[in-house]
Amino acid sequence: MKVTYHGHSVLSVVLEDGTRLLFDPFISENPVADIKAEDVETDYILVTHGHSDHVGDMIEIAKKNEATIISIVEICQYAEKKQVQKTHGLNIGGVFDFPFGRVKLTHAQHSSGYEENGEMIYMGEPAGILLQAEGKTIYHAGDTADFSDLALLGEDYQIDLAFLPIGDNFTMGPKEAARAAKRLKPKQAIPIHYNTFELIQQDPTDFTRELPGVGRIMEIGETIEV
Repeated sequence: MKVTYHGHSVLSVVLEDGTRLLFDPFISENPVADIKAEDVETDYILVTHGHSDHVGDMIEIAKKNEATIISIVEICQYAEKKQVQKTHGLNIGGVFDFPFGRVKLTHAQHSSGYEENGEMIYMGEPAGILLQAEGKTIYHAGDTADFSDLALLGEDYQIDLAFLPIGDNFTMGPKEAARAAKRLKPKQAIPIHYNTFELIQQDPTDFTRELPGVGRIMEIGETIEV
């Protein structure tokens, strides 16, 4: 599989059979994104939680591509009210085998709400996403603080790539994220959710320095093959 980082927390994954996955599609309002929402082609959209910088262009992209949204139940219900035709709701700890592979929602220590027309909509529990496909395991932590139960994921899964937020203020910072990576024990740990806005400015080398041989910085627009 090929994994591309598009800035903030946006990832795209292309599998060997051509199936396309998109994580946390915050694109149009993302000042560092290297792609345009109207140009995105995807089959599935996976969303970690309901904040605007993760939901992003979910509705528009899903409709244009007739893509399936995979997320916590409440986000899928929100999408259905917006006339998205295909969704698959999961809950924390739940697993489902899709045609492309297996998806599991994991705990994240954060919050989840979407402001619309001056009102805050409850968007369910925040989550991390474990994707298992083509014999590989990718973990997208979403927005989270470090917490000790991440070690359980490290025990239960051989994670090839772990994408961890390091921006601080709203999530864990670089040192806490590095500690989380040590709990997860991935082959490679990659920082996300930083330097998009002033409040989350960070030096990613503060993260990778703590993880010799494991920490890796992906440039925006960079693709790696797993």
